[in-house]
Amino acid sequence: MTPVERPQETTTVPLPFFVYGTLRPGEVNHDLFLRGRTASEEPATLPDAVLYDGPGYPYAVHRPGTTVVGELITAAPGGYGALLAALDQLEEYEGPGRPGNVYDRIARDALRPDGTAVRAWVYLASPLIARDLRERGTEIPGGDWFNRSGKPSRHSLGPGWGVSG
Repeated sequence: MTPVERPQETTTVPLPFFVYGTLRPGEVNHDLFLRGRTASEEPATLPDAVLYDGPGYPYAVHRPGTTVVGELITAAPGGYGALLAALDQLEEYEGPGRPGNVYDRIARDALRPDGTAVRAWVYLASPLIARDLRERGTEIPGGDWFNRSGKPSRHSLGPGWGVSG
């Protein structure tokens, strides 16, 4: 399977989620959607993707040779289905190839800090949005939402302030 190939919508083994924006620890949607619903959260990167600034949240877009910083989130036991449905709704994902999608949920390999690849769901900008971002979007240097202003954030200040990726 290539990194951007769209898998079947159903999977027998629940995949973790690679999150890169407002779902990261310390951000508003992490508290609203993930707090208390995860078994683990660990730093990771998403190869062959670039991050663009959006209206209060980012968009990841496939691009070979670039990397996005984020976390791998594993659902708590028994909570995968509900979490998957909640994140699909948040990300305005209605199913594979649907024209109303803001993001598409794609299975991609994310990398742990030790280089281990982990298959995970990631929400990438839908094709029309991705095209517009490539033409007119503002790229986030370094692919890290926490450092989008170019200034250190509370997430890069060390232990107790969140994960810096």
